[in-house]
Amino acid sequence: MQYTGQPIRVLTVDDHPLLREGIAAVLKRQADMQVVGEACNGLEALAQFRLLLPDITLMDLQMPEMDGVEAIAAIRNEYPQARILVLTTYKGDAQSWRALRAGALGYLLKSSLRTDLLAAIRAVHAGGRWIPAEIARELVNHAGEEPLTQREIEVLQRIAAGNSNREVGAMLSLSEETIKARMKSILAKLGAKDRTHAVSIALKRGLIQP
Repeated sequence: MQYTGQPIRVLTVDDHPLLREGIAAVLKRQADMQVVGEACNGLEALAQFRLLLPDITLMDLQMPEMDGVEAIAAIRNEYPQARILVLTTYKGDAQSWRALRAGALGYLLKSSLRTDLLAAIRAVHAGGRWIPAEIARELVNHAGEEPLTQREIEVLQRIAAGNSNREVGAMLSLSEETIKARMKSILAKLGAKDRTHAVSIALKRGLIQP
């Protein structure tokens, strides 16, 4: 049966052209979907959204200029009804929580695009949400935990780069003793045995970037 309704108008935001091209090729074969625009960073996404007012926006998280979470928040601030579906390689609860808190209605792993992309777009367009089971489990597992502060994240990101407490202190204009105290708090919050374990946990959960 031929589809006679209005197609779902999709804006794709990702800094990898090949991924955008791949998504466009898949959606082109769907009678009920149409790619109306593309963007390679958050600033372009906001500009394109204002121009096109798409039904669904597919939003990457890690991008130059303005990242996906900032773009989601900016778009939703201007257009509260915007329906945004995150595309990412990260399974960590921290990334997904930030995106959902910013206003995303769905979270789709790039590894599952082949199997879930079309269903996720249709679900979010219909007013639903799309959160993969593995991400939902991570969100539940860490619900209620005391989060790392922004300063603790900055400390841990620099520790992950191989810097000593003294070096991190110099970078952040803090004493070595303050950095030691921050690390003690980080270990307790993450349930980590040592610095290396803390970095491993933080990378897995998306608290810091590799």
